[in-house]
This record gives sequence, structure tokens and C-alpha cells, in this order.
Amino acid sequence: MQYSALMNDLSSSLSQTLGQRVREARVAKGWSQEALSEQSGVSRRMIINIEQGEANPSIAILLKLAYSLGVGLPKLVMSAARDSTAAHSDSLVWQGERGGYARLVTATDSGDTLELWDWVLQPGESHSSEPHLSGTRELIHVLEGALTLMVADRVREISEGSGHSFNGDQPHAYANNTDHPVRFSLSVHEPIQQ
Repeated sequence: MQYSALMNDLSSSLSQTLGQRVREARVAKGWSQEALSEQSGVSRRMIINIEQGEANPSIAILLKLAYSLGVGLPKLVMSAARDSTAAHSDSLVWQGERGGYARLVTATDSGDTLELWDWVLQPGESHSSEPHLSGTRELIHVLEGALTLMVADRVREISEGSGHSFNGDQPHAYANNTDHPVRFSLSVHEPIQQ
């Protein structure tokens, strides 16, 4: 199967799972789609499209929905058919224009949210993230290539084999400004909000 066909199949599978999860969490709260829209700041039309499995929302939109629904991102995007082991086919959350991706490898689903991600950025790709919940910490380990990390107004180059930790509750972005792919693992810890 060609890469683009595989990505389309994976995207469709994730869209269906995501739609079901958002609908279940919304109904469990007793909310209408309009109420979820008001709570999250995500348009009602987008929520309808997500619930019908017809949208490929950004990570920022997924986080807004997860925070509003009081569930972690893993609850929305990871398959219910397995416990803590993620299959490659059901955990792609972001796809870059040049073939990069972000895959949620595994996560906790009780207490604090702890996520483990596998990222690949092709040359010229980047991903920006809005601030996560207060107290969120992220850890990066660059496995191949060199990563440019922007946190608030600071820029840091992280070389292959190196790591870095930072507060994820401020704007941040990952970029590949080189001519070679970069692969890194990312851990995200979001504490329980009181």
C-alpha cells in the first residue's frame, strides 16, 4: 500500500474513533453539541463533523475538546479495543504536509495524564502548540537528526542523542530546519486540575 493511501486509511480510522469518543464524553456530561461548543470554543459545525467522523481536527482543537470534557487527550484518540498498548494504525494524531507525523504511543487514563509520543518531522516541517494546562511538563529526546524547539520567545537546538525538558503550559513549537528528517520521542505530563 502506498504511503498516501495508508495515511488516508489511518486518518479515517482515527476520525471514526474520535467521533465516537467525543460523542460519548459529551453525552456523559449531558451536554448538547451547542453546549460543548460554548465550553470549548470549538464551532458547533466542527463538533458535528468530528462526531460524524468527517473531520481531521488539529491537536489544538482536540485539546480544547478534551479539556472541556474533562478527559485526557488519550481518552479521545486511542482505541478502546486495547489497554495500554497502542497500535501504529490507531494512534496517528498529526500528519505533516511532507510525510511527518505524531503518533501517540501510549498514555495513562487515570489520575494525571502522562503521554508518550513518537514524532517525525521531515525537512521544513514544523508543529506549533498552544499552551497546555497549567503545570504541564514536556520531555524531549532526539533520536535522529536535529530539532529546533521554540518555547515562548526562546529557541533551542537539540542535537541527536540529546534531550530537554520544558514547561508545556506556554506556547511552543517543534521544527526541522535541516535537510534531513528528525525523529524524537516526547513525554507530556499534565497534572490533575483541581
